[in-house]
Amino acid sequence: MKSFYQFLQTYRQPKIVDDITQFAYDAFQDHSFPTHSTDYQEISSYLEMNGHYLKSMTIFDDAWEDYQLSR
Repeated sequence: MKSFYQFLQTYRQPKIVDDITQFAYDAFQDHSFPTHSTDYQEISSYLEMNGHYLKSMTIFDDAWEDYQLSR
């Protein structure tokens, strides 16, 4: 099963086009991001404490919803 981070990186592009693309780029730059996790609570808690680069947790929730649909 693909981790959330692996899924998120499919949105990364050279040109930032939306909030999820920006999130993917910022997570890539965050060397402490839980890259192997598939657990919502673990990633959500991490982002609440360390995700200063997210404008809103709604961006994560939207990306998580897409992740769930892709499984």
